[in-house]
Amino acid sequence: MATFQTLPGFREFYPEDLARRNHIFRLWRQSAQVFGFAEYDAPILEPLELYKAKSGEEIEAQLFSFVDKGGREVALRPEMTPTICRLVGARANALKRPIKWFSIAEFYRYERMQKGRGRSFNQFNADIFGEPGPEAEIELIALLIQCLCSFGLTEQDFYIRLSDRNLWFYYLEALGLDEARIHGVLGVVDRHEKYGDEAFKAYTEKFGALDAALQGKILAFLQIKSLAGLERTLATIGGDKLGPRLADWRKLLGGLEAMGLARYVEVDLGVVRGLAYYTGFVFEAFDRKGALRALAGGGRYDDLVQKLGGPALPAVGFAIGDMTFALLLEQRGLLPAIGSAPDIYCVIGGERERMAAFADIHLLRTAGYRVEYPLKDSAFGKQFKAAAESQAKLALIYGTDELAKGVVKIRDLTDRTEHEVPSAQLVTVVRDFFST
Repeated sequence: MATFQTLPGFREFYPEDLARRNHIFRLWRQSAQVFGFAEYDAPILEPLELYKAKSGEEIEAQLFSFVDKGGREVALRPEMTPTICRLVGARANALKRPIKWFSIAEFYRYERMQKGRGRSFNQFNADIFGEPGPEAEIELIALLIQCLCSFGLTEQDFYIRLSDRNLWFYYLEALGLDEARIHGVLGVVDRHEKYGDEAFKAYTEKFGALDAALQGKILAFLQIKSLAGLERTLATIGGDKLGPRLADWRKLLGGLEAMGLARYVEVDLGVVRGLAYYTGFVFEAFDRKGALRALAGGGRYDDLVQKLGGPALPAVGFAIGDMTFALLLEQRGLLPAIGSAPDIYCVIGGERERMAAFADIHLLRTAGYRVEYPLKDSAFGKQFKAAAESQAKLALIYGTDELAKGVVKIRDLTDRTEHEVPSAQLVTVVRDFFST
């Protein structure tokens, strides 16, 4: 007989695995809610056209896409940004601004599997619509830091690399490059960290070799690691766009510093993000040890809502993937031991005692306590062993004598003390026990 296995790149979650995933989701959700973000959800299956030329060639090549039974070209969502732009664009006039939304959802990409990367994965997504200034980036980067720190991570564990596609565009424009060549250079910048000067090869094949002096200026700009460095370099360039853009940088970094978060953020112009729709500030979070791929990434995408048929609406957002993030928590010893111990274990004599116990079990569960009991009759000794192994705090004993007296015997499984309580007082006594 054939043995069926999970498809490559997809995951199953046994109870202990799901409990850890739910722990991560719970803290992400709490972080978003204290920042005033509202949760939404959307379809897993979307029209293929939503992603064509909107997400970039890399993601388009990774789509799980097919023709459905209605003859429609569709795809499993590889990311959430085009979807949320469609949702917000459809109701933009009725939504109070700024629009602050978040989601925790599953995504699918047919790509090469590696550590921290699968073909199905979950992401926390947070976006702000309707705020054109760096105030939106301040709020989102602060939220990203909160989403990581809520697990016990510190600036010793991760940092955020902050860059700016607009600043790159204005700088390269001031150096004399046209729009097509600027996008070509941004492609070089995106790949330079991984491939070094080999990253210029694709640009050279398309546009010809860069002038040596110009290439030197690009590489020097790429190495800037501070606001002061940016200001020194751009002071000699001139132009009417660079000055206001530097003011946005000062506001963004100043806001994060005022929040006490500057220690988490580093200027790094090597980050430009590969997705085609990013337009301004971009940022990525990495672990300090450099052993893992990016923990999170995001940026501004002011044009996408309008490109998808909605009104002109500024937007910025980020996403955290669960796979790499869980690896980081595991490496740092910050994934809690997930237990499934009941609060109470019932030890039951026979069928008459079982019927009496059922009423109490229902009342206790209704009151919020996790109660377990043997589904079939068995010897008391075996049941007491099961109660101890379950790691319950209390055992409730229903024997012939207890039933005759109208009481329940309570055993504290931590110190093995026992006492009897009238059945009518059981819930009150249990509540008092767990409240102390």
